[in-house]
Amino acid sequence: MVVRSLAAPPTPWSKNLVEPKIESSAFVHPFSNIIGDVTIGANVMVAPGTSIRADEGAPFYIGEGTNIQDGVVINGLEQGRVIGDDQKQYSVWIGKNTSITHMALIHGPAYVGDNCFIGFRSTVFNARIGHGCIVMMHALIQDVEVPAGKFVPSGAVITNQQQADHLPNVEADDREFARYIVGVNDALRAGYLCASDEACITSVRNELTSTASSDSSNGSSRNSSTSSMMTSPYLSQDTVAQVRQLLQQGYKIGTEHVDERKFRTGSWKSCTPITAKRESEVIAELEACMANHAGEYVRMFGIDPKGKRRVMESIIQRPDGQQIAPPAATKENSFSGSYRSYQPSAATTSAASGQINQDTVAQVRHLIQQGFKIGTEHVDERRFRTGSWQSCTPISASSESQAISELETCMANHAGEYVRMFGIDPKGKRRVMEKIIQRPGGNQVAAPASNSHRSHTPSQPQPAPTYNKSSASSTRLQPEVVEQIRQLIAQGNRVSAEHVDQRRFRTGSWASCGPVDSTSASAAIAAIESFLSEYEGEYVRLIGIDSNKRRILETIIQRP
Repeated sequence: MVVRSLAAPPTPWSKNLVEPKIESSAFVHPFSNIIGDVTIGANVMVAPGTSIRADEGAPFYIGEGTNIQDGVVINGLEQGRVIGDDQKQYSVWIGKNTSITHMALIHGPAYVGDNCFIGFRSTVFNARIGHGCIVMMHALIQDVEVPAGKFVPSGAVITNQQQADHLPNVEADDREFARYIVGVNDALRAGYLCASDEACITSVRNELTSTASSDSSNGSSRNSSTSSMMTSPYLSQDTVAQVRQLLQQGYKIGTEHVDERKFRTGSWKSCTPITAKRESEVIAELEACMANHAGEYVRMFGIDPKGKRRVMESIIQRPDGQQIAPPAATKENSFSGSYRSYQPSAATTSAASGQINQDTVAQVRHLIQQGFKIGTEHVDERRFRTGSWQSCTPISASSESQAISELETCMANHAGEYVRMFGIDPKGKRRVMEKIIQRPGGNQVAAPASNSHRSHTPSQPQPAPTYNKSSASSTRLQPEVVEQIRQLIAQGNRVSAEHVDQRRFRTGSWASCGPVDSTSASAAIAAIESFLSEYEGEYVRLIGIDSNKRRILETIIQRP
């Protein structure tokens, strides 16, 4: 592999002729340019078309595991320096495991911390971005210091410190997405290095030839029996079945490991990325990860390549080497506390009325991730009209799986009654959301659908809404949604809405419907109704936002 790296040219301000220093485990594409005093750490990926020029400002530092994607430009002014994590001066410092994505511009003096994500075509100039920040697409960050763990939305222009200080915090899904991008580029780095190594690429070709011969000799009998006969001496049959199901649904497989000491803090580390798509090869790589980290916890998860999110996490090895079968579909363990996306199954049941629907599961997850507690109340049909709700047994669980289990218990104990769930802000001692999750007869309340799906069956007449007669009402919104809006406004929160068409719904590319500035419930309801009309034929979801600019509610109120 020929890397186009040059010494810094002699200039009036510098004649040191320093050349780049590149770790052997890094991959630098030959169609990129690296000039001058640039240090590139281990396992860095530098994609085609990048320009890293330390010919005016210098030096530059790019930390271990970082990826610099296609078309990125990194340059610096002669004047101005930042202090790197080693306490030395740099024109540009980029930390570990950070993604500088396509066409972004980092112009020194600039500091970008560890585990950051800088989105497409965004610009960072004369600025410092703390560890764990997420900067989305087409943003400008200039002359400011962004605190650690902040989220910069697409198109934002952050040019004064007050703007930087009031940015919202990064959420768990954002961190997961950023970590996924690092993993993808680490796999690409390994692939490119293999492609440039004759011995490595010959081995891959031989493996492909061997696999093709094996497939040919087995013929159609192999195709009809492999999925049912695939076994592993190290993995349980349930884990093998789970791998098969994830691959059949188009997901990739990822693995992580952690020792006993760090297990309590959740400091998981990625195993070697699994790039294989064949079941047998994936299982072999899973076994290799377990063997390489014997005496540690190992967990497996699926990766949705479209939504860039995890769809399942399951611990498959403990420090004593014992394998862990995925949880069976029973009432007690039908929900895994570490999954990212719940896929309902016909076998998954609850004591009340079948599994809790996906929207309720997502709301529980969101509330717990935001640090809220979960509360529940019940009421019979006679007292429902007077709003005389009574508390269920308090939910003390702080994990998602336990909270859902206790929700199911409340629903089972009060079958034939209304049951509602709400979030509790432990600091402000106030409710942040209320939602009815069960009606008499055990019928669960799903996310509100579009107008054509809002009617109740004749055998189940629509109950009276829970708000009083003087409260705001609506002819387009379900009573539960109206109640949610009223509660949000009454508690000093704001409401908003987002929409997305069917094609972009799978990628989660929601767009704002527009501002809702009113503090009046009736005006807010009218605004939400106008959004339903304006975006008819699309998904629309209601957003609740608290005073700290955190989302405390997301619920779909219209479907195509």
